[in-house]
Amino acid sequence: MRARKANPWSIGGWAFLALLTLFSLMPMAWMFITSLKTQFAAAQYPPDWWPRNPTLEEYRELLSPSSAMGQDFLRYMANSVWVSVTTTILGVVVAVPAAYAFSRFRFPGRNLLFYAVLLRNMFPAVVFLMPLFIMMRWLGLVNNHGSLILTYLTFGLPLSIWLLKGFFDNIPPQLEQAARIDGATRFQAFLYVVMPLSSPGIIATAIYSFIVAWNEYVYALTFMNDKTKLTLPVGLQRFFAEHTTNWPGLMAASFIMSVPVVVLFLFLQRHFVKALTEGAVKH
Repeated sequence: MRARKANPWSIGGWAFLALLTLFSLMPMAWMFITSLKTQFAAAQYPPDWWPRNPTLEEYRELLSPSSAMGQDFLRYMANSVWVSVTTTILGVVVAVPAAYAFSRFRFPGRNLLFYAVLLRNMFPAVVFLMPLFIMMRWLGLVNNHGSLILTYLTFGLPLSIWLLKGFFDNIPPQLEQAARIDGATRFQAFLYVVMPLSSPGIIATAIYSFIVAWNEYVYALTFMNDKTKLTLPVGLQRFFAEHTTNWPGLMAASFIMSVPVVVLFLFLQRHFVKALTEGAVKH
């Protein structure tokens, strides 16, 4: 039996992907390694690739409700969870019916309105910083998490609606018509036929909305002046002093902050990829 000859292009491709993966993981690995060092070890040059005396002291202090740093960190995390989860739920609740309406109903100005929704994502987010701040101050929402939730919704909704519309377009309307012939109302046909079939798109929308709200920094820094209302990205500034920086503490906090997003994406990435591919191709 002849041995199968290895394809050099295939080997080169795998080697390139392996290098690319290592390069992508390097910042997170270095963040975790630094979080295990003492402040003295983290300031040494040249740096050690692995700490000689690794310690979890920074993690213990951050997650301890009895320490001052732990109290602040846990408060910032609670604020981030509240803002991100609320934004995710509201984003899905608004994006699903909007995308369904663009997909199924024909009304004057439908295409123009759809492109107007997408127009928001063609501008840098910082362009809207000052108008939104003035608007939130007029509404009395500065130092209120409602201002962040409303702002993050404007960030996430255009892409969420576009993503879900493509997904609804791929679900044959005949399935809903069959359900209605069997006696279901339009809402029941949408709830029991369309929603289960579009669950990967809805999950992808939820992941996207959560990540947008969890990682955002500039608007949270501008809208929140009250120390007790800060979210995690802004709260990380606590590790920067006037002349020094607590690098192990900053890296430990950043590592903890990245865990929810990584875990969420690892468990649901199959649905995310499916939604992106199926939503982009019409059958």
